[in-house]
Amino acid sequence: MELPFYLNFNDFENKYYDNLEKWFEEYHNSSETDYLKALVEMYSPYVYYNFANDRLQADASIQIKDCFFPYYEKIGLSFCTTCENGKTSKNINGINHVFEWKTITMMEYAQHVLDKINRYFSKNNDKEGKNILDFINNHEIITSREGAGLCVNYNQHQVTLPFLKAYLPVYGQTVNIALYRDFIFSIVQIAEFIDQKLKEVQAFGSTIYSKLKSEAKFKVQLSHQFLTMCN
Repeated sequence: MELPFYLNFNDFENKYYDNLEKWFEEYHNSSETDYLKALVEMYSPYVYYNFANDRLQADASIQIKDCFFPYYEKIGLSFCTTCENGKTSKNINGINHVFEWKTITMMEYAQHVLDKINRYFSKNNDKEGKNILDFINNHEIITSREGAGLCVNYNQHQVTLPFLKAYLPVYGQTVNIALYRDFIFSIVQIAEFIDQKLKEVQAFGSTIYSKLKSEAKFKVQLSHQFLTMCN
């Protein structure tokens, strides 16, 4: 079952039990805990654990490679030899690009994907009866390169699909800023609602809070170990 992704807390809350019922219809031997764990995987990428406040906060962003041609001289750049699932990324002269990691918002990422699809539409005539959403996971379009610029990793792209299906317009050139703002205001509420339901079924260790806090602590420990080794 493909669970719907909600950008607004009220919509998520109002449809919770309807979607749970559909979940049980498809997965007869599952439980509400299984359903909630699926929601954790869907929504946890858009929040993070804040150590200072000991709570979840919105973080709808994604790390992506920003590629340059080799004649750019910038500190901290690396050769982009694994831009697309292990394949070497080269320009038209067969020379490797260089890249740096860039963090962008999911709204920027969605616009980047939308631009790719609309560029494809402008050059091809096979869109009869189809819309933007029919092409959001087209491998050729999503991984297309036009010189330097953002380099989408197709495997990473799969995680963003529920959000993109909910957020991208069916037709059009630009994303909705107001809709994205609603999502940023709602995502922590959605995460806390999921966590409360998990607590009600005694699945305390499966909450988004526990998952992200544990991951944050692990990263801090790795960082301390690295610093100790360097010293």
